[in-house]
Amino acid sequence: MSRMIVYQVLTRLFGANKKSPVANGTRDLNGCGLMNDFNTKALDQIKSLGATHIWYTGIIEHAQQTDYTEYGIALDHADVVKGKAGSPYAIKDYYDVDPDLAKKPDERMKEFENLVRRTHQAGLKVIIDFVPNHVARQYKSDACPEGVTDLGAADDKSKAFSPANNFYYIPGQRFVPPVDGSLCPENAYIEDPAKATGNDCFSPSPSRNDWYETVKLNYGVDYSNGSRHFDPVPDTWKKMTHILLFWASKGVDAFRCDMAEMVPCEFWGWAIPQVKAAYPHIDFIAEVYNPNEYRNYLFNGKFDYLYDKVGLYDTLRDVVCGGSASNITFAWQKVDDIQDRMLNFLENHDEQRLASDFFAGDANRGRSALLVSALMRTNPFMLYFGQELGERGMDQEGFSGRDGRTTIFDYWTIDSIRRWRNSGKFDGTLLTDEERSLQDYYQRVLHLCNEEGAIREGLFYDVMYANYDNMAMDTNRIYAFMRSEGKERILVVANFADEPVQTAVKLPAHLFEYLGMDTKKGKVNAVDLLTGKKEKLTIAPDALTELTIPANGGKVLKFKL
Repeated sequence: MSRMIVYQVLTRLFGANKKSPVANGTRDLNGCGLMNDFNTKALDQIKSLGATHIWYTGIIEHAQQTDYTEYGIALDHADVVKGKAGSPYAIKDYYDVDPDLAKKPDERMKEFENLVRRTHQAGLKVIIDFVPNHVARQYKSDACPEGVTDLGAADDKSKAFSPANNFYYIPGQRFVPPVDGSLCPENAYIEDPAKATGNDCFSPSPSRNDWYETVKLNYGVDYSNGSRHFDPVPDTWKKMTHILLFWASKGVDAFRCDMAEMVPCEFWGWAIPQVKAAYPHIDFIAEVYNPNEYRNYLFNGKFDYLYDKVGLYDTLRDVVCGGSASNITFAWQKVDDIQDRMLNFLENHDEQRLASDFFAGDANRGRSALLVSALMRTNPFMLYFGQELGERGMDQEGFSGRDGRTTIFDYWTIDSIRRWRNSGKFDGTLLTDEERSLQDYYQRVLHLCNEEGAIREGLFYDVMYANYDNMAMDTNRIYAFMRSEGKERILVVANFADEPVQTAVKLPAHLFEYLGMDTKKGKVNAVDLLTGKKEKLTIAPDALTELTIPANGGKVLKFKL
C-alpha cells in the first residue's frame, strides 16, 4: 500500500507557453494550456517526482469571459466573472468540462476521458474538484443527462428559504454586482430577485471581497434561524449526489471537495456511502478549516482525508518565518488520533507561494519544512506545481494582482513550469542550477515517502520533549523525530536556521523501549538518505547524538538497531 503523494496542478496553466503574457490578457492573447499537454512524457515526469495522484484543478466547466457560444455555451456576463479566465470554483455546468482545456471544444468530454485513461496508463490516479457549496451566478447546465432537472429550475423564488429550493433568495431586491461601472453597460446583468452569495453573504449587494461571482446552494439549512430541514431528503442532496456519481463513472479516483465544511455534514454522510457503494475505490478529501469539526466530517461525514491547514501548515509557515520549531509537536498532538487521515502540504492554490515575498522569500527556506511535512507520518502529502522549482507567484497577472499566489482567475504562463516543460522536452536545459537543485531535493524527499518502509508505514516518535533542557540543541530552530519499521530506524533532523548548525540530539530511554532498540550497541553506521553520505552515530539511551545540519535543510539518517 503506497502513501498518497498528490501533485496539484491548475490544468489551464500547466501547458501555457506564452513567454511574455499580458496582464488581463484574453485567451487569444495569452494562450491557454490544454488537457492534451498532459501527454505520456509529461505524466512520466510528474510521476518521477514521486507523485501517485494528480489533482487536475479546474476541470469542470466554470464561468469565464471567453466566447464559446459557437459550441452552444452561453456567454457569461463580465460583471459576475472574476478575471478573463474566471474562477474554477464558479461552476457553470456540473456535467461538463471547461472548454478552455480542450483542443477541440466540441469534444471536450472525450478529451477528458482520454486524459483519465493516459493518467492511469502512466501509473497515476486522478483527482478532480467537486465544488458543492456554490455555483456561478449564471449556472445553467446544457450537458446534463436526460431526465435531470437543472439546479434552480423548479425553485419558488418568492421564498427566501424553502427546503425544496436549490438556492436562497432575497425577494423583492435585485442583485448589485460590486464593480466600478458595468463591464457591459449596454447589456446590464440582471438577477431579480437576488440570490445569496456563496460565502454565506445574504445581501443583494456583496462586496468585492465576497465570492460575488457565485451563489450559495441550499442543502436544507435555514440560515435566518439555524433550523435544519433534512427530512424528507432535500432536492439539492439528490442532485449533487447524482453529479458525484456522474464523474465517478468517468474513472476518477478521488474528489477534492471544496469548502466541504460549508455544506452540512449530514449530506456527506448520506452521499459518500452511496458513491462508495458503486465505486468503492474512490477517496474523498475535504477542505475543512475548523478543527472542532474534523472528527465530525471524518466519522459522520465519511470523508477519507482532511486538509491539515490550520494545524501543521500554519505552524510550519510560522516556523519558517521565525517561530519556534517546538510548536510542531503541539500541532501534531492535536490530531494524533486522526493523523493518518490529514493531508499535509506547504502550498496550494489558495496559499501564498513559499518563495514569494509574502512568505519565506526564498524557496530554499522551505526545505526543512518539507522534511517535516512529508516524512513525519504516514498520511498523504501534496505538492503544488512549480513548488519544486521555487516558483515565486509574484507576477501581476490580472484580477488576482501581485499577491504571492499563482492566479486562478487569469490566462497566464507560469515561467518556471514553461521552462521545465521546454515545449515538451523536459530536458532541464532552461532551468537554473538552483531550480534543478531544488527539484532534485523534492524528488529525493518524495521518493522516500514510498521507497522507505519506515517512512511509508512505520512508527513515529517525536524526541523534542527530551531536548527542551538540552543546551546543545536549539529547539526553536531544530526539530527532530524518529521513524521505525522492524530493525530499520530513520532519524530526521530539520534545521530551520539560515546557517548550518552543530547540534546534539538527545534520544530518550523511552524511545529505545518503545521501538525495541538495542541499548548496548552505542555506535552505529548510518547513511543520510538525502545525500548518500555515511556517518557514524552515537545512539544510546539519553545520550547525545552529535550532528552537523545544513542551513534550511536537514538530515535523514538511516541505520539498523
